[in-house]
Amino acid sequence: MAVPVTECLEQQLLEMEMLLAMFPKEGEIKLEEEAVPGVQRYLRSAGGALPPQLEFSIAIDVGEAKVKVELQVLLPHLYPHVAPRLFARSDALHRQQQQQLNTALTSHISSLAPGELCIYEAVQWVKDKSLPYLEKSSKSSAESASEAVVVKETLHRLWIYSHHLYRQELRRKILDSAKKLNLTGFCLTGKPGVICVEGLQENCEEFWHVIRYPNWKHISCKHTESVEAEGSIDDLRLFHAFEELQFQAHGDYGLRNDYHMDLGQFLQFLKQHQSGHIFQILFGVK
Repeated sequence: MAVPVTECLEQQLLEMEMLLAMFPKEGEIKLEEEAVPGVQRYLRSAGGALPPQLEFSIAIDVGEAKVKVELQVLLPHLYPHVAPRLFARSDALHRQQQQQLNTALTSHISSLAPGELCIYEAVQWVKDKSLPYLEKSSKSSAESASEAVVVKETLHRLWIYSHHLYRQELRRKILDSAKKLNLTGFCLTGKPGVICVEGLQENCEEFWHVIRYPNWKHISCKHTESVEAEGSIDDLRLFHAFEELQFQAHGDYGLRNDYHMDLGQFLQFLKQHQSGHIFQILFGVK
């Protein structure tokens, strides 16, 4: 039986209230000011467009040295009946240890009973279980080589939607960030705006964090894909570079004629890159 999205959002607000009470200090929880009010307005209106997904981060002190580990959280509209997106990161972790930590975290959350609120459980797990990864990271590569768990690399792909995208400085930020993080994909400028990035999970998460903050409000991550690589993740990429797309405008929209993209051309582009199924996810139409 399908669970109403309103019921899920009400549970998310209750959990958010609990977390804010448990982490009251400034900087412990980073949450956009309008995030919770946006959900509250949607619940009061009993209809209309869904609010942006709740996205926030929690700073966690680990061990006696109180090493900072940041837990980044994104709650799908149907959470807790759909798993949350969680990513733990710390400047004290090397890439491999960070991958191992997040693999173990995902496995633990997947083992919990479905339909249960689990963000505080994730916080406690990070607090209790991160120390061995931090200690391993602090050793020399020679000392840790025999202890390190072999982890296959996974290609991560994010599909990001925005109501519009045409500011030059924002487009430059997107291109520069993708290049810096070794991500391939594309950025469709105009109205609507669509971004796809693919690469290592931590780089995709970093990209999303960089472009999302501090104040891009009309943007959401619509879909994620993860594919485990037997060899190099480069063999699984659908795109061989990161490029900016701009298709011919469709229809007559006056002064903004240049910004309304022909989505038929965009659909053909997706099909050419084995991604035709994404069109329905982004726009809700076949």
